[in-house]
Amino acid sequence: MMLMALVVLAALGSTSLACAFEPSSFNNTGFVIRITKPAALEPHAKSTGLNPAFHPFLSIHIDDLSIENSEVDFEGDTINIDIQNVSASFKGTLSYGYLGAWWLKLVHLIDFEIESSIDLQINSKLTCEKEYVAVVTSDCYLTFHKLILHLQGDKDPGWLKQLFTNFISFTLKLVLKSQVCKEINFVSQLLAKFFQDTGENFLKDGDIGVDISLAMFPVIKANYIETHHKGLLLYKNYSDSFHDSEFVPSLLSESRMLCCWFSEHVLSSLVFAAFLDDRLMLTITGEELKIFQGASYNDSLAKVWSLSPPQIILQPKGTVMKSSIAVELSVSSRGEETPLVIYFEKDVTVTIQASYVQKRLVLHFSEAVIEPKTMRCSLDIAVNDETLRHFLEKTITVAGIPEVISRIEPALTSLMNSKGLDLVDIVDPEIITRNGYLILQMDFDFPHHLLHGFLKRNLF
Repeated sequence: MMLMALVVLAALGSTSLACAFEPSSFNNTGFVIRITKPAALEPHAKSTGLNPAFHPFLSIHIDDLSIENSEVDFEGDTINIDIQNVSASFKGTLSYGYLGAWWLKLVHLIDFEIESSIDLQINSKLTCEKEYVAVVTSDCYLTFHKLILHLQGDKDPGWLKQLFTNFISFTLKLVLKSQVCKEINFVSQLLAKFFQDTGENFLKDGDIGVDISLAMFPVIKANYIETHHKGLLLYKNYSDSFHDSEFVPSLLSESRMLCCWFSEHVLSSLVFAAFLDDRLMLTITGEELKIFQGASYNDSLAKVWSLSPPQIILQPKGTVMKSSIAVELSVSSRGEETPLVIYFEKDVTVTIQASYVQKRLVLHFSEAVIEPKTMRCSLDIAVNDETLRHFLEKTITVAGIPEVISRIEPALTSLMNSKGLDLVDIVDPEIITRNGYLILQMDFDFPHHLLHGFLKRNLF
């Protein structure tokens, strides 16, 4: 259920510094996220229209903002972002005054407008607080190519007012350099928390969740940032652990914007929690259940449930699920007052391949192996056990499994969409299964309207 929802956690990456990790932490990695340089540039690529405000001794509102070009470099534990030709128009109010004797105090407010062209260099340190993501943007530099100041709307001032305007312009440059960098640092920390909280929410449904805390220090290479997360199951008082990570960096691509590696353990734990939470039960009624000719479909009922936690095995051919299931069939035939009730248990092994197409999860059923265990019938019927077993196996293979899959697909798609996954434009997603692990890789268009909405709600 959480498989595709894990995508959103990767939207902005994560990191470390103040956290102590044991040398064996690498073996405790449940899932890995790799973000390449194109993905890091994407949130900066279309920032026109984002109009924040900040308030030093002067109140400033950015009225219009456009960015010509952005570049990102990964160095050590630092992300260097160069933004060229940031054209911005500022509007605000300047407060200044004169304090003389105790009885004399003069305060003036001046409305102003600024037209500017700026280069901006931001060096963000990836840090960690209590094994979770934190970002510190302490190094920030502004270079002004143009700064034209208009006081009180006067665009053609006299020489005396122009002299005063020039003095204020120099002061404003100093203030803007300091304040813009402070605001960038604040917004960076705000966004880190926002995306982390969003990721945790995407990986939580009811009492079931996933531990997204860091398993080790992040890896920063020239072309990507890679973070390793514990991926342990969070379910009530259940305690989860494992020490069998098989991740190696060469498994992930450097050509896709976003790549995720998931241990088989993560998916198995989620299915295990679904079993403990009584979610692995299904009722089929009506015409969906066509078992015997002459039966009244409206009175037909099938209950299917898992007797034990299913086992998830990832292989190149797909995701293999092994489960011991119980099925209770209740069929009312015409003219019969007593319904026919058949109860049976079977071990079922199903292989499924998953894809994500047009914002919808699609499950492809490829093969099934059914082994009979127990069977009993409420009425004597004129058919031998072998014939009935063969019929029931056909019913499971031809009707039962496809029906279960047809229920799961929209349910999981709806769950993921309720978390907002459908608001992200995912491009050419690939779900690749291998022995013991799964890889999810894609390109994407960043949902800028969501980012703008979040910043407006938190900055104004």
